[in-house]
Amino acid sequence: MKPRLFLALLSFCLALPLHAQENNTDAQENTARLYDPSADAALELRAAMAQSAATGRHILLQIGGNWCSWCHKLDRLFTTDARIDSLLQADYIPLRINYSEENKNERILGRLEGPQRFGFPVLVILDSSGRLLHTQDTGQLEKDGAHDPEQVYRMLYLWRPDALFETLE
Repeated sequence: MKPRLFLALLSFCLALPLHAQENNTDAQENTARLYDPSADAALELRAAMAQSAATGRHILLQIGGNWCSWCHKLDRLFTTDARIDSLLQADYIPLRINYSEENKNERILGRLEGPQRFGFPVLVILDSSGRLLHTQDTGQLEKDGAHDPEQVYRMLYLWRPDALFETLE
């Protein structure tokens, strides 16, 4: 066998396990059950509103589905980035709203002015009365093929309850 052909085949064979590992990670992300299609989103939202009123935190709706790899990636960023996780715990009541073939939660999403038009995941921030404050197309928070932690943090920081009362100097 010619040396070039041998090296090409060897390189190909060595790369296969890496590619398989990447695909396995994507498959694991897509099979994790972040979203519950059978959940009563209206009931969960009422509970989040009560908790929001009691704690002074905003409600952060993370809308997507188990089928959505970007939803899993954003959720992983929320839990692995210490600054984002800390901000979420201090200022937000997080709630995942399912959007899938099994349950599109059309009634809730209609009341929220159809955030699904931005694609998934989409983030919606509500106050304790359920009033829509902000809808965030998460595609705008991406950089180099991933959600940019700095942009995600900045968006969440600027929509936290205290930020709405701060004045620019």
